[in-house]
Amino acid sequence: MLAIVLGLMVLSLIIWLGLLSLRGQFWRLDQQLEVIQPQRESLPSVCAVIPARNEADVLPMSLRSLLLQDYDGNFNIFLVDDRSTDGTAACAEGVAHAVDRPQQLQIISGEPLPSGWSGKLWAVQQGIRYVETLHVTSLPEYFLLTDADIEHDVNNLRRLVTKAEQENLDLVSVMVRLRCDSRWEKFLIPAFVFFFQKLYPFRWVNHPKNPTAAAAGGSILIRRTALERIGGIAAIRQALIDDCALANAVKSNQGRIWLGLSSLTRSLRPYNSLETIWNMVARTAYTQLNYSPVLLLGTVVAMTLIYLMPPLGVIIGVILGNWTIAIIGLVTWLLMALAYLPIIRFYQCSPLLAFSLPAIALLYTLMTIDSAIRHWQGRGGAWKGRVYPS
Repeated sequence: MLAIVLGLMVLSLIIWLGLLSLRGQFWRLDQQLEVIQPQRESLPSVCAVIPARNEADVLPMSLRSLLLQDYDGNFNIFLVDDRSTDGTAACAEGVAHAVDRPQQLQIISGEPLPSGWSGKLWAVQQGIRYVETLHVTSLPEYFLLTDADIEHDVNNLRRLVTKAEQENLDLVSVMVRLRCDSRWEKFLIPAFVFFFQKLYPFRWVNHPKNPTAAAAGGSILIRRTALERIGGIAAIRQALIDDCALANAVKSNQGRIWLGLSSLTRSLRPYNSLETIWNMVARTAYTQLNYSPVLLLGTVVAMTLIYLMPPLGVIIGVILGNWTIAIIGLVTWLLMALAYLPIIRFYQCSPLLAFSLPAIALLYTLMTIDSAIRHWQGRGGAWKGRVYPS
């Protein structure tokens, strides 16, 4: 029995050594959207498309931040009111008038959701279609696809466009700073970003010869020609993890993409309880596993081996007086904490939380299992009153 435990502990240590040395240095925070000056005298035209379903509570901050962007190029905003019941359209119109920019905003009434589309992507499709109809002779060079709950730094659009222009990128995306104020947010949100980085190492995403592709849906700038090349939004119309699906479509069609972090542009979406974070993760976790029971089982085994075995090894080693097991478990746990520490600092949380990653991983594993259960019960992908089949 002790030999099995020792073998598992050694395997866990080897895995962590491999993750830290061979997986694109995912734990580093060196892929950030830096402040860069545009080289073109005239900046390219951009149209922002915002899908909005019952977002009246956040629009006074998020929409205002877009309307007040420090951008010298032609920039217009198209908000698609996705059949809201909370006065989203009226709120958006009021915000535009409050900052004296009503001519910059177009509000589109969303059509009924057709079969085979996710609600968000159908709203985006309607916005882009409206732009193409409105600008037949002078289509924008870029689309900014952004969520309604994102408060943009005043220079965010300028940075995105300049990054794309200077490095000839087809898609530029930033993972915005998620809200991290409540106790549960501080406990779980940094880990959400950490796991995303481990799944999609940003350095790999940004390397044109590496097939890894990902994006963060809160803030995506994409060239119109690149979007046309992949067949438009319709090419990913059923995707629940639409940001990564879009990035994969662009990169697999010889496009160049970039993904980084932003400390200035932030999400306004609150996650004040364990339930809200749980639902956010459970909505798409099983989708990420392609609805595969085999991958689900493999994920549970891997999460147990990678995250839970080190502290269990310390406990078992101490109880049984086997210091070899205890020391290996402690060293592995320390490596895990060191990898987690940069994102903890990024979110200005207590460094002690770095040692809580095993407990956090257990919760995320349970969320993933619950995601599968919801799918099997026909409740998978639920979001704002809609449930999507696989």
